Amino acid sequence: MARERVMGIVLDPLRREGSAALEVLRLRDEKRRQEILDTPGFTPSDWPSVDPTYFETFKEYRAKERAVGDPTTLILVDEADRLQMNSLEEMRSIFDEGKAGMVLIGMPGIEKRVARFPQFYSRIGFVHEFRPLDAAQVQELLEKQWRPAGVVLPNEQLVPEVIASLIRMTGGNFRLLTRLLTQIERVLSVNDLHVVSTAVVEAARDSLVIGPS
Repeated sequence: MARERVMGIVLDPLRREGSAALEVLRLRDEKRRQEILDTPGFTPSDWPSVDPTYFETFKEYRAKERAVGDPTTLILVDEADRLQMNSLEEMRSIFDEGKAGMVLIGMPGIEKRVARFPQFYSRIGFVHEFRPLDAAQVQELLEKQWRPAGVVLPNEQLVPEVIASLIRMTGGNFRLLTRLLTQIERVLSVNDLHVVSTAVVEAARDSLVIGPS
């Protein structure tokens, strides 16, 4: 259904153009028909042959629609480890069409679950395991003032103590780091603070029930 919606977005301008062109021809033909009917002495035997322009135009635009390629080039499936057999079979069928790439994202152990479906598993090109970030990677992100989408923090560079606290609390878990920075923004806003301190980080951690570290 999502692929059909994307295709609809691509085809919509072409369909509007075709409808407008056909409407012009329809109005023209209707006017001509009325003129013929209003001609004195007209009888059904005098009716002229059908003008094929409308039908030719209709077929022309239908051919243009069929010529449009599938705009979906990549399908990303999150929580793929929760898919049932029927869903995996549907994905295999889509993949076998050869028109789109496919990425499955899931929790550790997803490869073992998928391996139980040989026909699907045989089509997997490679498996990549995302490991927690190491301390140097987290520090680099924070020093470059990376923020989750929509999160606004003070522009000042985080002091080493705060960076060390964030590294220690998250253990390199990117999702947890995102949640913690989001909560830090809330703590600053609620308390009308403008500096990220270790106390703010700890308050954010406590409200997320991350636990001591």
